Amino acid sequence: MTSGTNTMNRTERLPKRAVLAGGLSAVVKRREATLFVVLVALIACTALARPQFLSMQNLRDVLLNVSIVGLLTAGMTVVMLMRHIDLSIGSVVGISAYGVGALYVAYPAMPVPVALAAGLAIGLAAGAINASLVVIGRVPSLVATLSTLYIFRGADYAWVHGGQINATSLPDAFSRLATGSVLGIPVLALVAAVVLAGLSIYLKQFRAGREHYAIGSNPEAARLAGIRVDRRVMSGFMISGAIAGFAGALWLARFGTVDASTGKGIELQVVAAAVVGSVAINGGVGTILGATLGAVVLGVISIALAVLHVSPFWEQAIQGALIVAAVAADTLLARSIAKRMMRKRDHG
Repeated sequence: MTSGTNTMNRTERLPKRAVLAGGLSAVVKRREATLFVVLVALIACTALARPQFLSMQNLRDVLLNVSIVGLLTAGMTVVMLMRHIDLSIGSVVGISAYGVGALYVAYPAMPVPVALAAGLAIGLAAGAINASLVVIGRVPSLVATLSTLYIFRGADYAWVHGGQINATSLPDAFSRLATGSVLGIPVLALVAAVVLAGLSIYLKQFRAGREHYAIGSNPEAARLAGIRVDRRVMSGFMISGAIAGFAGALWLARFGTVDASTGKGIELQVVAAAVVGSVAINGGVGTILGATLGAVVLGVISIALAVLHVSPFWEQAIQGALIVAAVAADTLLARSIAKRMMRKRDHG
């Protein structure tokens, strides 16, 4: 009798959670539109104060910087949708960037696609380690990825051993990923756009992608619906790791010189971009478009502060304030939607 009652209670809760998730999805769309308006206003105000802000070089720098951060934010989004987090991505970027550079030192004639695949493979291996700790070892993702952040960084320091890879060690074909352009748009930005579009289609159109949302909305209900939660969580961490490794290879093309400190601290910027871009900390809500807009807003703020000659320390303060504001807004909106649902149920 008790088992039957519990099953009925779970069944009754499912529609409520579905309505709540639907309401939050509508809120996300509104926030994406708001973010776009904020972005336009930010660009306009900075341009009025410093007309040189709209120079082609600044716009190019924004695209190049946002391309890498946007990729990392997309990978983080997949993990956050399932109520997890991946803090190791900065270290994965560092070790994959150096790994690809070391391969070019050993094999100067290595084709560019092979170099990108090598970076992706390094990241995939790191993602598999994170996935094993979280799914098999049952270690909370915050603790697991915080640990691997230091483990991967320590391995990177041991491998680099005080050395570095210089731009002179890279072939021109690889460097053109960052220096080349098509119709004025950097090749690096186009590569990132293709990956982001593919990941967005995966999350929206494929069953496996939609299962990430289901797990984040209600892990218990997802299991009852027959979703293999552990397998999907593992794939999410591996996707995040693979994208971080790929981004590490692009980082090498972008900056040319890498050492053991490459990518250090970028994970905080990525989390900020995801949260500002309407990806819910509690999982189940968020889009690649929103996450990318969050990355663009932070990228424009960074360039704007430099153009306005504002201390770079303010950038971190602004990121922290935006995180607090975004989380507070999500919490208030979720409570508002929940109260509205309760009123409808009582009147019904």
